[in-house]
Amino acid sequence: MLRIACVGAGYFSQFHYEAWERIENVTLVGATDCNPAVLAARVPSLAHYASAQDLLARSQPDLVDIITPPHTHHSLIDLAIKAGVKAIVCQKPFCLNIAEAEQATSLAEQAKIPLIIHENFRFQPWYRTLSNLLADAAFGDLLQITFRLRPGDGQGPEAYLDRQPYFQEMERFLVHETAVHWIDTFRFLLGEPQTVWADLRQLNPAIAGEDAGFFVFGYPDGRRAVFDGNRLADHPATNRRRTMGECLVEGTKMTAMLDGEGQIFTRAFGSNTWGTVQFEAPETGFGGDCVHALQSHVISHLLTGSPLENEARSYLSVIRIEDAIYRSHQTGQRINL
Repeated sequence: MLRIACVGAGYFSQFHYEAWERIENVTLVGATDCNPAVLAARVPSLAHYASAQDLLARSQPDLVDIITPPHTHHSLIDLAIKAGVKAIVCQKPFCLNIAEAEQATSLAEQAKIPLIIHENFRFQPWYRTLSNLLADAAFGDLLQITFRLRPGDGQGPEAYLDRQPYFQEMERFLVHETAVHWIDTFRFLLGEPQTVWADLRQLNPAIAGEDAGFFVFGYPDGRRAVFDGNRLADHPATNRRRTMGECLVEGTKMTAMLDGEGQIFTRAFGSNTWGTVQFEAPETGFGGDCVHALQSHVISHLLTGSPLENEARSYLSVIRIEDAIYRSHQTGQRINL
């Protein structure tokens, strides 16, 4: 039985806590947050601690789940390592910048403690299914993957205030907070890109950062991955946060389409008929239960030694690509990665 302690009780932490409760061979032993009232409301039945130091010293966890803003990550990772935990899970965006992320990664590696970044979109069941189709060469020669982000939550002066109000103050917003999910998802599906070009915009004057834009990944064999994001526009879905948009995967033999309900349809080249791909996509939790899938993946590694995805060393590539996207926008140039 692995002992899990959590630092943070903000909006997204609810999905972490709920998922831990459903995973076998783990037990939640405590939590802390800088706002005790929020912590009490979020997890009233869990043991509460006044600080992260107190939590780690008294609850003696095997794994600490860091569910806090980036400026806290480096110090909390250092604290957890010194407390002797067996593993650390840390939310994205990972640390404040690449230098800080590299330092935190090195600290964990020197201590031989797995540091896993909680980048969960690659664990969404529709992307795992698309990955399997790509591995089976069902598309023939892959030509392009396009994702259109359309959550429809970014209009007007009240945008984001009901859920994550700090979004309005982020100087880097669309890419740093949201599109980073597809930077990693494209890496999961296609591997590391060779080049990137970007064009970003700020449409809502109530926020500090960009809320719309494009970036294009280039690969040596001519494949492209296109992110087309606009938080003011929406897409048809019962829950627009389930997929947050629509995806098209195009090859010489087949095209696949992901819709806002989390369904995948395929069409053979030259055909006008779409077929449905059958796979399990739970309604539980967030985004097809991807938080549960990621956390279960980490526990499986700790208990059985199965391979890990999203280790910090690999995830540093995401941060470097993110920086290149902003640099491409600022210079108007395609950036070699």
